[in-house]
Formats: sequence, C-alpha cells, structure tokens
Amino acid sequence: MLGNKSIKAALLVSMLGLVGMTLSTQASAACNLVSTKDGSPLGVKAVDTDTPQAKQFLESCVNPYTKAFAKDPEAAKAGKKKFGYYSCTQCHGPNAGGQVGPSITDSTWQYAKHVTDKGLFETIAGGSNGGMFAWHQQLGNPENLSTDDILKVVGWLRTQYKGGGDTPWYN
Repeated sequence: MLGNKSIKAALLVSMLGLVGMTLSTQASAACNLVSTKDGSPLGVKAVDTDTPQAKQFLESCVNPYTKAFAKDPEAAKAGKKKFGYYSCTQCHGPNAGGQVGPSITDSTWQYAKHVTDKGLFETIAGGSNGGMFAWHQQLGNPENLSTDDILKVVGWLRTQYKGGGDTPWYN
C-alpha cells in the first residue's frame, strides 16, 4: 500500500502536469477566424511578409492599431489612406458613413460580430452574403489587402465611430 507521502507526491506531480498542459495550450491558442458568409474557417494565416502587428492579431484577435489610432489621430490617417486607396469609399462613402453600402461608423451593425475588431476583420477579409466580396489577398486576388492593411482600416474605422454607447473594441 502506498504511504501518505507517496500519494501526496503523485497528486502534486499530476497537478503540475495538468497546469503545464493548460498553460501550453493557452500559449499556443490562435485566433480562429471564421467566414461571415457561412461560419466556416477563414483561410487567413500568418506569412513571412506580415508585420509584427499582423502576426500579433492572428495570434490574439486583438487589433493593435485600434487603441494606437485612438491615441494618435495622425497615425490613424494610415487607415483612412488604405480605405480610400482600395476604393472602400465607392460603397461606404468617403468617411465610411454609408453610400451604396452601409455605414460602418454607427451602431447599426449589419452583423452583430462587427462589435469586435475580429468580426469586422472577418467581414472585410472574407466578404459577406450582402454583396461585399473578399478583400484579403490570401483569399483570391494577390493585389488585395494584406492582414496589416485591413487592420489599419479597422483601426481607423473605430476612430470614426459615431454610434454612441459602448465601445468594446477599446477595452
């Protein structure tokens, strides 16, 4: 029969192993992007040419530009420039207030998931069933936006928000 010390030692080793497995699982957890169209996995992966900010987002689902652009309006202009360069203005208007496409600066979200940067990224990257096509270069056209470009657009859009109320993307 096992002694009291042996049982305690075995329990301690088991608990430490379980804690180690939990920590390593959390450390390797990636941001699981899904299609706005059908909820299937969105095929955007980190690539060698990604910026550190893009790689950080693909690991955490947290857009590093959102808070940075809120603090620095001059830096946010990088997102507005991408918004104009890639003709987002044609559908969403020059300041994203809506035109043919919906406003993306008010609280009337086309999809509830747009309340998060991850959700907004997923729709821009992979398109929607509402007429928007996929804008991420990994999902069709290599001339489209990189992960970093989309993140800058999302960061700028958050600085333009006029919907009032809660702004969870700043939490």
